[in-house]
Amino acid sequence: IGSTGPVLAFVACLAQLSSAMSLPFLPVYAWTGLWVSAILFISSITSASSLVKYLTRFTDEIFSVLISTIFVVEALSDVGRTFTSPASTFTKALLTLLCASTTFGTATFLKGLRNTTYFTKTVRDTLSNFAPTIGVVTASLIARWAKLTHGAGVASLPSLAIPSTFATTSGRPWLVPLMDLPVWARWGTFLPAIMATVLLFLDQNITVRVVNNPRYKMEKGRRKGNFIDGMHADMLIISVLTALTSVVGLPWLVAATVRSISHVRALSTFDKEGNIKGTIEQRVTGFCIHSLIGASIFFAKPRNLLTHVPLPVLMGLFMYLGTSALPGNEMFERIKGLFKDDSVAKKEKWSDTVPKGVVRLFTAIQVACLAAMFWVKESPIGVLFPVVIALLAPLRFGLVKMGVIKKEYMDILDED
Repeated sequence: IGSTGPVLAFVACLAQLSSAMSLPFLPVYAWTGLWVSAILFISSITSASSLVKYLTRFTDEIFSVLISTIFVVEALSDVGRTFTSPASTFTKALLTLLCASTTFGTATFLKGLRNTTYFTKTVRDTLSNFAPTIGVVTASLIARWAKLTHGAGVASLPSLAIPSTFATTSGRPWLVPLMDLPVWARWGTFLPAIMATVLLFLDQNITVRVVNNPRYKMEKGRRKGNFIDGMHADMLIISVLTALTSVVGLPWLVAATVRSISHVRALSTFDKEGNIKGTIEQRVTGFCIHSLIGASIFFAKPRNLLTHVPLPVLMGLFMYLGTSALPGNEMFERIKGLFKDDSVAKKEKWSDTVPKGVVRLFTAIQVACLAAMFWVKESPIGVLFPVVIALLAPLRFGLVKMGVIKKEYMDILDED
């Protein structure tokens, strides 16, 4: 779990709303989170996650592409700003581009080794599994070499800002002053809390749907073909975590789509043709991941080590995470298909059964939905963009009901 792009975008909109109303942001954030926690708790004990059965691949694909796009766009924007910022020099901008490109290129190249014939299978799998780590280390060493060779004044890059002791970054008290918010505003935060609840509910459950997709061939702890096993317990945990993180001013945590997809793919086993034949189902990696995160928070040496990782290196990592989650997403494959020569392109399940015009229309509708979410997210009414996500499921059924796309074609294009 972690804080996701859509959640951070919503929090940014909430901060803008607080500023416009001359209200302190952290108390607004905390009260909103407490309302969200209460609604999610009620959702968990009433089995509201069963509503996920009305979600389909149509929604999953758009949401997954949205998060991947946020990763890539934000990373590219951050790198691009170094070329236009008055505080930066052209040398630092080029070094930023080099470090980000090295991280992204190294991770992408090594990840692809799994499907080549170079080296032995053990070497290929090892390099592929640790591709992001190797990319981060390589780019960090390049940045370190540039700084030592040309001096901090010329080749110093910004790095993670982490307190030297276990404390908040700004030095504020841990507990948010809840009583600093007027009584009317405490009740008023229920309105943005509804939007946040929709976002966290969908973010959590769509990610679980994507990870539990039958293509990964997982078996433990779930009934065959069932997507909702364990979702109610997950939602209960998320509700408790939301309350705790809200009162201390930390980001809300849900299942992180891109990282979860990357994790399950790292645990997947492949046949000689590169197709998934199964997934190694265990809890060791999840425990280790969060133990390392905890170590970087509570212990000084891991914190100090992270401060040496330049931010451009992380931007390259974000680009890799965003792009690596796209292969296998049928919406992404159809978008690429618009530019392919059909006579030589690989046949997809819809190639010979669905007319090309219908495939293009279906793809165009998904792209339009994606654009609409971005437009609302960046608009003055950005706090409402979770509503757009919630409308995706009714839209999908409306397309069939209104005859825009025939049911037999929709069943093929939107098959789980």
